[in-house]
Amino acid sequence: MAMSPAAGRTPNPKAAPSPSPSARRAGADSASAAAAAAASDTKARFEAYNRLQAAAVAFGEKLPIPEIVAIGGQSDGKSSLLEALLGFRFNVREVEMGTRRPLVLQMVHDPTALDPRCRFQEEDSEEYGHPMVQAAAIADLIKQRTESHLRMIQAAVSSKPIVMRAEYAHCPNLTIIDTPGFVLKAKKGEPERTPEEILSMVKTLASPPHRLILFLQQSSVEWCSSLWLDAIREIDPTFRRTMIVISKFDNRLKEFTERWEVDSYLSASGYLGDNIHPFFVALPKDRGTISNDEFRRQICQVDIDVLRHLRDGVKGGFNEEKFGPYIGFSCLRKYLESELQKRYKEAAPATLALLEQRCSDVSMDVSRLDSKLQATSDVSQLRRSAMLHAASICTHLRALLDGAADPAPEVWGKTTEEEQMHSGINSWPGISVPVKPPNSSLKLYGGAAFERVMHEFRCATYSMECPQVSREKVANILLAHAGRGGSSGMTEAAAEIARAAARSWLAPLTETACDRLAFVLQSLFDLAMERSRTDDSRYQNVENMDGYVGFLAALRCSYYKFVKDLSKQCKQIVRHHLDSVTSPYSHICYESDFLGGVGTVANTLHRFNQFSGVASFDLSESGSLEEGQENLPPRDQQQMTPPAKANEREILKESQLTVPETPSPDLPADMHGGKKKDNGNMNDGGARKRHARMAAYANRSHHNNVTVGGDDLVSRSGSSYSSICSISAQYFAKMREVLIERNVPSALNSGFLTPCRERLFLALGFELFAVNDEKFMDMFVSPGAIDCIQNERQSLLKRQKILLSCLSEFKNISRTL
Repeated sequence: MAMSPAAGRTPNPKAAPSPSPSARRAGADSASAAAAAAASDTKARFEAYNRLQAAAVAFGEKLPIPEIVAIGGQSDGKSSLLEALLGFRFNVREVEMGTRRPLVLQMVHDPTALDPRCRFQEEDSEEYGHPMVQAAAIADLIKQRTESHLRMIQAAVSSKPIVMRAEYAHCPNLTIIDTPGFVLKAKKGEPERTPEEILSMVKTLASPPHRLILFLQQSSVEWCSSLWLDAIREIDPTFRRTMIVISKFDNRLKEFTERWEVDSYLSASGYLGDNIHPFFVALPKDRGTISNDEFRRQICQVDIDVLRHLRDGVKGGFNEEKFGPYIGFSCLRKYLESELQKRYKEAAPATLALLEQRCSDVSMDVSRLDSKLQATSDVSQLRRSAMLHAASICTHLRALLDGAADPAPEVWGKTTEEEQMHSGINSWPGISVPVKPPNSSLKLYGGAAFERVMHEFRCATYSMECPQVSREKVANILLAHAGRGGSSGMTEAAAEIARAAARSWLAPLTETACDRLAFVLQSLFDLAMERSRTDDSRYQNVENMDGYVGFLAALRCSYYKFVKDLSKQCKQIVRHHLDSVTSPYSHICYESDFLGGVGTVANTLHRFNQFSGVASFDLSESGSLEEGQENLPPRDQQQMTPPAKANEREILKESQLTVPETPSPDLPADMHGGKKKDNGNMNDGGARKRHARMAAYANRSHHNNVTVGGDDLVSRSGSSYSSICSISAQYFAKMREVLIERNVPSALNSGFLTPCRERLFLALGFELFAVNDEKFMDMFVSPGAIDCIQNERQSLLKRQKILLSCLSEFKNISRTL
């Protein structure tokens, strides 16, 4: 029989005497008391975090509460693991709760709860419902809440969790968030994007650094071919807060025959790193109706069977010293509970400080709403606050027009394409090619966006050429001018064509520019509101007007109306400039610098204008000048003239010539010396007077050494249409240049920007505040305004009550740490 080491030692006379039985009992009692106190502190800490978590879910608080998020693919055993942790079954797999909506399981160890008691937190409330003990009722409620919520939001999955509190004598103090299982393909009847939506939602839930990740994977999946391990690496690259659980481990046991095979698999063969130790778990496969006690007994039996197989069924066993603490459900349960409690203890001081800050913020919000409710009965105070708010908005609008980069243009600005889409003005009238001004891809607002639209307007206008004019229109205008006589018929015809084109094509462009600029100014209201909110948060003595919905709506409407009136006035001013530029009395087409730039086309028109028979040209595409054409006397008629009459005509030839009249400074001068004066009604003279004019022109041409023959006339008529179109295009370009470079920019700047800088507050104040008290108060007591403030106050009071309760609990916890 082997001897113990203590049996062979000689007693030391100086050794301390063994404690008496009473001392040993006292020590045992003290240890028991310490253990009980520690257990009580642990439970108190757990309960405090549970209540804080419930408040965070109800009020949408973003609190860094330590939590465990269970993730994995469908059929990887998450639901079975949750039931094993709870210690009872409630058919969670049958309702497929994890596939569409997260479930927060708050497990509370209560030695008095011999039967499980489950309560569900009410939707959008921190209150819990009545306890439920029937497993079927629990599963039905989860299914009903999931389907109802998804039907309401019209979605296949949702990140809003269901919170269930389970109190049971056989469950640990643990909180786990069960997430939808990863899937590769949507189920029948679900949207095709369901797998992507589930993956995105799970990543969002698992990304916060205060959450631990419990990743499950079937043992049949090889480490090198894991589908979802890469997704975990994206969330937690170093697995610092990830616990990996290999489920259904019993399915893999039969493949192991040698020790090295087991140890290689348990060590993950280097795929996870030396410091990462996954857990290997197997659970009962029997899904029949069994009692809760039998269910827990089966869980323990499976752990025993797995260890027995590794020790006895594998040659050489396995490295139990290294891998033993990670095999079996009981090891995983102890680790999860101890790790979460460790995180709770570490986070308690920071949580206490955060709660104090949140309670202070909520108290300030309640005081602000109380002041706002009190102010609704004080008209003078409301007027003062409203005027200060309106003045603040106007100040921020001026700052945005003068140039500002706050708030962030990347968020609040718009590109040219976004401006066109949001304004509903997707193109410029008459422009078929896309107009891309400089900086069109940058997100701009305010004065920068205003200038970009102005430049875009210039680009659009200059991309338009003088529209093609039909021969019929040219003939109608030209022949009418020729019928009035004078030597400038073709010149005036070209000018009239250019004026008509400018009025028809440039007017829609100017109106579109006004509409685009008005949209840029109207978009600034939301930016000014954002800047005002930021300033109000800096200065606590400035009252926040966000709760006064009616007043803010009236302020917005007044500003939109002000900008709309500016747009209407600008359209009238720009139209006046357009009418002035295209007026027959405008000198634009007759300026000396323009005449010099016309060149050979002007010379061509000069030669045509000098020929009084311009009406005899055929402007049709196939037309030519014939001898017997209208307005030209036949040759035999000239030969049949009696001699006496011929002599008389020679004598009267000079008197029948029209002497050019000295141009008046109030009338536009002709390109080459002015317009001839009419000699009465042209129908009175008949063929005789027309013949006299032809003879006079022939005589003048003779004196000027110009021979007008039949071939020369034909060449002139063939080029008349193209010449008129060419010179009218130059007239159009000149009108466009004067309008765009001289008139429109200054008109739009003074019509839009100057009033916004100088008259905006006066206009808003006159419309909003120059009214009696009764009408003024309608903006503040309109339906919903006061109710909105009161509802917000009630919600804040409930939130304040819960947070103060949690703060008190955490203060008590901090004293025991």
